[in-house]
Amino acid sequence: MGNLELAALSPFMILAAAPVVIMLAIAFRRSHGLTFTLALGAVILAFLSLLCSYSALPYNIRPLLVVDGYALFFCGFILLAGFVTILLSYDYLKIHGESREEFYILFLTALLGSVVLVSSVHFASFFLGLEILSVSLYTLIAYQRMNEFSIEAGIKYLILAAFSSAFLVFGMALIYARVGTMEFFRMAMQLASADGIFLTGMILIIAGIGFKLAVVPFHMWVADVYEGAPVPITAFIATISKGAVFALLLRYFLYIDVPRGNPIIILLICVAVVSMFVGNLLALFQDNVKRLLAYSSIAHMGYLLVAFLASGNLRVTAVIFYLVAYFITTIGAFGVVSVLSGKKERDADRLDDYKGLFFRRPWLAGIFTVMLLSLAGIPMTAGFIGKFYVVAAGVSSALWIPVLSLVAASAIGLFYYLRVLVVMYTPLPEAEAAGHSMPAMPTSTLALAVLVFLLLWLGLYPGPVLEVITIMSTFG
Repeated sequence: MGNLELAALSPFMILAAAPVVIMLAIAFRRSHGLTFTLALGAVILAFLSLLCSYSALPYNIRPLLVVDGYALFFCGFILLAGFVTILLSYDYLKIHGESREEFYILFLTALLGSVVLVSSVHFASFFLGLEILSVSLYTLIAYQRMNEFSIEAGIKYLILAAFSSAFLVFGMALIYARVGTMEFFRMAMQLASADGIFLTGMILIIAGIGFKLAVVPFHMWVADVYEGAPVPITAFIATISKGAVFALLLRYFLYIDVPRGNPIIILLICVAVVSMFVGNLLALFQDNVKRLLAYSSIAHMGYLLVAFLASGNLRVTAVIFYLVAYFITTIGAFGVVSVLSGKKERDADRLDDYKGLFFRRPWLAGIFTVMLLSLAGIPMTAGFIGKFYVVAAGVSSALWIPVLSLVAASAIGLFYYLRVLVVMYTPLPEAEAAGHSMPAMPTSTLALAVLVFLLLWLGLYPGPVLEVITIMSTFG
């Protein structure tokens, strides 16, 4: 292996080696602080190694992976999100963790699967990355073994993920049987001769991916899994897991370039519209914050599909920027839930847990307010800029039905976000307010402060990030 190959593969190699190093460290000494430091150091080292990978752009690891600007941007973004989630996990596990050290091994393995996904240009690497990610999540979701909701969530995710993997493999087999290749680029050259077999394979693949994205009608698992999983893992599933799969889906469709009138596009338009309305309408009736954010995430995947279905240069920019805004906002929202869970044996996921939060913990209430307003798409937040680009991409491609649906669904979503805000700013009786205390959580506080800064920065001055997206969204 030459220097060029080492430079291109360095992030993958670091993320693959880090779990082994942590396992060896655990064998000699169990220490939550040491394991946390090693995991955090591995993510930082992998992120810094992207500078070496940049010097090798574009590099094709035939036929499975490609290290191009697009893959490198998403690798860096996933690593940054992983870094923040590890910070949130440390404080959470100090209180809720049983065997804390193994958590970081599984977390890094899931990160490895995510970066493999965003670099995949072949069905084999696509499936390999997806299974590395999924197998890690099976255990992470059910990590709190004494929590019956956590075990239930893990089993549900395992069963439904197995079905989705079966759909994916069957779809891949049909496409391979029809076009004789599993490489995205070669598949594009055979698309002109595609027929019903190819169409059936595509529908099966979309069904498998739809489960991972939790879009309607593949959303049945999302609320129970979000509620039962540890809060940092809920944040991981909502952001890194879905973001990696969406990045892979965008690359795949950009390679094969499905025509506008194709039944696949019509199917995706229907999925986008229904997801926006179903997600927001289901969230209206929730008194559990984690379930509310779960149904909200269904709607946000629908919003993303509007930009995904657009055409032209604005398509990629809108999808990537919306994902950036969605990552920051969602991790921040679940970060507040994680911090509030520090004073309870269970997660602070009931709406009553947020009653009078402004008068008990004004800084947490302020952070949660900003995050919810960003999810609602209120101006001066990253969520507003993200929705603006999604709408602009949809309008430029004359996707009138999805765009109008987005506007209407966003208005519905505003109601349940404001409902949470009303609860937070409702005063508590003095005796009840005086009984609340919270342990110090320095790493979580640092993570939330960084997220708030990024959210407001992107809402007020998104230019530099948009320039980076434009430069890095190149395909090898």
